[in-house]
Amino acid sequence: MSAFMFAVLAVSQNAVDVHSHNIFPFLRDFMSVHGASREETFPLPEWNETEHLRFMDEAGIQMSLLSMPAPHPYYGDMEECRSIVRRYNRECARLKSEYPGRFLFCASLPLPDVEAAVREAVYALDTLGADGIKIATNTRGLYVGDVALDTLMEVLDRRGAVVVLHPHRPVPVNETIISAAPLAVYEYPAETTRAVVNMIIRNVPTRYGNIRFVIPHCGSFLPLALPRMKSVYGAMAAAGGTPAIDWDNNLRNFYYDLAGGLTPEVLDALLAVTPPTHLLYGSDYPYQPAGVLVGNMGRLRRMLSQDRRVARYADDILWKNAGRLFRADKKPAK
Repeated sequence: MSAFMFAVLAVSQNAVDVHSHNIFPFLRDFMSVHGASREETFPLPEWNETEHLRFMDEAGIQMSLLSMPAPHPYYGDMEECRSIVRRYNRECARLKSEYPGRFLFCASLPLPDVEAAVREAVYALDTLGADGIKIATNTRGLYVGDVALDTLMEVLDRRGAVVVLHPHRPVPVNETIISAAPLAVYEYPAETTRAVVNMIIRNVPTRYGNIRFVIPHCGSFLPLALPRMKSVYGAMAAAGGTPAIDWDNNLRNFYYDLAGGLTPEVLDALLAVTPPTHLLYGSDYPYQPAGVLVGNMGRLRRMLSQDRRVARYADDILWKNAGRLFRADKKPAK
């Protein structure tokens, strides 16, 4: 049994949070220097490991998977981006080592430099012991699914990596709209869906079948988009001239975190496109107050226990699915 699974089994009543962020002081300072603290239309929240662990204890969370929040630290200077990303990944590895059984982490990558991203992915997975890779839906206009990222996908595929997607500011974006409606209201779900659609139409999940992708925020709009997508591409295929899409294999390795607030209606949509064994708990800490998230956890536990379709999968959704997904078949940190 892996060390990961043993630690989770020891406290099987507790959850594994696959969607949380950490904002180190050096990252906050970097964003401030670049005037980017509100680039995503929402201020970077305060964070430290002590408060994070306190929240976890109050919510009944045994482990949290850390990942870098938006915005992506690239402002034209690639060396600067590589340095910030490397520092972030090393600090996450330190947290994982200092708090065994409490913190996991997804490494960030210095995109849009694909060669540098490949080098960082190899270093993070093979040397730092990263548990996954976080990739923005787009990095300054380079979208997940783009042919330019195929080299990176090949490397991640060979390692059977878990890729956690996260929405970033769309390119382009309507400034008038987002001045009144923060990105998290509409653009983030649309952006996530846009990126996943781009992967599907290029058969990226099928071509790199060893990668498991985690789609955030209850799948965003994807459960609603898939039926229309299949209909439109079916009509295009009948008319000729459209590439074949392997729907089943493209969807097979998608997992969905429940950050953002699961409701019965959203659960209906998710179960139409994926089994309960592909649902994962996520909090989105610290982007909402800890007290709100603790209340959300209580409501989620009640919903899962009372819904006859998923009641027997409650433990799977809260921690077992994550245990299987983030299995310890990777090299330990050196």
